[in-house]
Amino acid sequence: MKPTIQQIGDLLALKRSERPDESYWQDFLCEFHQNQREQAVKQSEIAHFFGRVSGWFSEMGPSKWAYGAGLAYAAVTVAFFLTPRDVVKENTPVSPVNYQVVPAATPPAVEQLNQLDLSPTTQGNVGEQVF
Repeated sequence: MKPTIQQIGDLLALKRSERPDESYWQDFLCEFHQNQREQAVKQSEIAHFFGRVSGWFSEMGPSKWAYGAGLAYAAVTVAFFLTPRDVVKENTPVSPVNYQVVPAATPPAVEQLNQLDLSPTTQGNVGEQVF
């Protein structure tokens, strides 16, 4: 059954004249704030954080999801190129460094010259290369 326009008008006129006591509103406000404080204490910080994050995601439109996905893809790509590769190091045995310089043993130059045969008959035969 649908109420008529006359019935709705009579109901609004009746409700307009009804007013709660002033103490009702004060009690209502105190009770409301008390309930809010109790709920805030009961809700842990992690649950509060996840609640805010899920609320933020539910308010996002499709275009913001696309922007977010593109930004995440770019961040992963940059991280991939900027992270250093694992360098494999071979374990070489440790040996102490010797700082003493030992001159190389070289035969005197005179002995080398005496061993060469520089006569014109042997030219190009003994150890010499002709280019």
